[in-house]
Amino acid sequence: MVNAGDMNGSGNLMDFLDEPFPDVGTYEDFHTIDWLREKSRDTDRHRKITSKSKESIWEFIKSLLDAWSGWVVMLLIGLLAGTLAGVIDLAVDWMTDLKEGVCLSAFWYSHEQCCWTSNETTFDDRDKCPQWQKWSELLVSQSEGASAYILNYFLYIMWALCFAFLAVSLVRVFAPYACGSGIPEIKTILSGFIIRGYLGKWTLLIKTVTLVLVVSSGLSLGKEGPLVHVACCCGNFFSSLFSKYSKNEGKRREVLSAAAAAGVSVAFGAPIGGVLFSLEEVSYYFPLKTLWRSFFAALVAAFTLRSINPFGNSRLVLFYVEYHTPWYMAELFGGLWGTLFIRCNIAWCRRRKTTRLGKYPVLEVIVITAITAIIAYPNPYTRRSTSELISELFNDCGALESSQLCDYINDPNMTRPVDDIPDRPAGPGVYTAMWQLALALVFKIVITIFTFGMKIPSGLFIPSMAVGAMAGRMVGIGVEQLAYHHHDWIIFRNWCRPGADCVTPGLYAMVGAAACLGGVTRMTVSLVVIMFELTGGLEYIVPLMAAAVTSKWVADAFGKEGIYEAHIHLNGYPFLDVKDEFTHRTLATDVMRPRRGEAPLSVLTQDSMTVEDVETLIKETDYNGFPVVVSKDSERLIGFAQRRELILAIKNARQRQDGVVSNSIVYFTEDPPELPPNSPHPLKLRRILNLSPFTVTDHTPMETVVDIFRKLGLRQCLVTRSGRLLGIITKKDVLRHMAQMANQDPESIMFN
Repeated sequence: MVNAGDMNGSGNLMDFLDEPFPDVGTYEDFHTIDWLREKSRDTDRHRKITSKSKESIWEFIKSLLDAWSGWVVMLLIGLLAGTLAGVIDLAVDWMTDLKEGVCLSAFWYSHEQCCWTSNETTFDDRDKCPQWQKWSELLVSQSEGASAYILNYFLYIMWALCFAFLAVSLVRVFAPYACGSGIPEIKTILSGFIIRGYLGKWTLLIKTVTLVLVVSSGLSLGKEGPLVHVACCCGNFFSSLFSKYSKNEGKRREVLSAAAAAGVSVAFGAPIGGVLFSLEEVSYYFPLKTLWRSFFAALVAAFTLRSINPFGNSRLVLFYVEYHTPWYMAELFGGLWGTLFIRCNIAWCRRRKTTRLGKYPVLEVIVITAITAIIAYPNPYTRRSTSELISELFNDCGALESSQLCDYINDPNMTRPVDDIPDRPAGPGVYTAMWQLALALVFKIVITIFTFGMKIPSGLFIPSMAVGAMAGRMVGIGVEQLAYHHHDWIIFRNWCRPGADCVTPGLYAMVGAAACLGGVTRMTVSLVVIMFELTGGLEYIVPLMAAAVTSKWVADAFGKEGIYEAHIHLNGYPFLDVKDEFTHRTLATDVMRPRRGEAPLSVLTQDSMTVEDVETLIKETDYNGFPVVVSKDSERLIGFAQRRELILAIKNARQRQDGVVSNSIVYFTEDPPELPPNSPHPLKLRRILNLSPFTVTDHTPMETVVDIFRKLGLRQCLVTRSGRLLGIITKKDVLRHMAQMANQDPESIMFN
């Protein structure tokens, strides 16, 4: 890193030391990286490797290894992410079923696995076998009756509380960063922010373990969003093994973008959707090389998960369905749920942050888990795991289906009013399922608002899809029965064909799930691809596209922010969203510091300050860096020096270079200044100087400045007039100004 070039690409970073020392070019916690500087350093590194590769065979081999290191990292990320996802899926299945019973032949088998090997299952009771026993059968030898029901109910709640308490305790004690979805923080990190430990090894371990626990507890959350965090932790771990990525924060973020794609790939079994999700929703900087590597990482991760086969159906996903009816333009579902959820959830999370409620995270998790378990158990649609619920809601009713949702009356002797109208009147099971689904829908809507954001791993994809799928299935069944009883209506007369079903309720559920997920996250392209990869419903890509766009339009009409952007703003992260538009007519001089009445800008002079002067300036201020000028009288700009590199340079010079003392002159020029006789040895720091800092004039429109910060990933920008330094604009200043222009509290931007 010491040999990496500065912004003009010349020479070494340090020229007062022959040997490199650690931490030069790194950033402090909760600071923003300088994308231009990182790119320049990587270019210099690559140029040096290329020139050396012509010197010998060994150097040529080293250059090939450097070129292939990116693909090796992607391979490792895909393998580990796919393995962890498979283990999580298997563990969740087992622990979810553990709340209701245990397999006597092998206690580590889930209910379904336990009955696979049994020869005593029947078609009607395919989920019943003597090897699997409910807790009441095992403890009191009763499978039916009030006492058995109460015992199973009690143990269901106890297991849920046990799982949730263990999860929140592990998070609080060992890895506080393992809580939440992780996607808002991943977006912020990929934009160039440093949050040390967020992608660390402890976070990876605790998030993986607690993710299994919280999903198994039955809380209204999913594992899909947190799997993106898990995959990015894998990416960060493997990046640290290669100096190409460990020593360059910009290159590291390219790896993390690809890792996010691998996370979605294993979360949904949607490798292409994962790549598009990383591009559309998560990544800040996504060059073409990263696109290819993301594709490779997602492929490897999906292949690894497919090899583990956690669902036992030789497919990547649990929701695979096949529909045999055409779609119609009338079968679309809107997404007001997205806006409702975002507003309510943010209001509750803000209350959690600003009141005493936030001081008791363990108690909050226990209370929400108890409420969830008590209400969920009596309803079969909330008792089972949310993934199984969505799978049932998506399914088309075939001859082998035994679900209540498929309890249609099929009487061959029934007289049909018209030959081309299929006979599908709803039976008692469908009507029972309808009111149970209605209760489950209200419960899911309410409880998810309070669950998302607690101090446990919590994803939002699956609960959002469940809400949409339940509402969609209910609407689908309603339209289906309407078509049966009012087949002569002109709208149904055009739909129905002889011998075919008019309406597919499962398709309504699928489109409803897409609409709700789109309303919450504001995804469009990646959402559609994820949904058709998730379900295999390639024929229905047009209604999915229409649902995604409609839900985004409806949700955007009430608020531009998706749930992740809303949580980024709630937490005060310095995230400059590329989707935000800046339309105000302000100038750089209105935003730069110092403003009128403030103290003058803290600067360094090129050859008239001592080591003690520089150390005093560093001690008395907390700025990330200092402009270097010719003199305080002329204020003609020379360059920019980073605070961290100044501290390290002076510290190492004092330790390792003879003659450097407090009254040594610090100079940033090529030639040392003329010094009187017997003066202490001067300290030359030209090589840590950025000789080409990005500058704008004081009359540059802020619209242009904001665009520059977004597209170039600047950390700060200097304001000049005719070469004379006037002030500085940092990323935080830009965010505060944008908040002020939007009539928001500018102090909500908390981090540097």
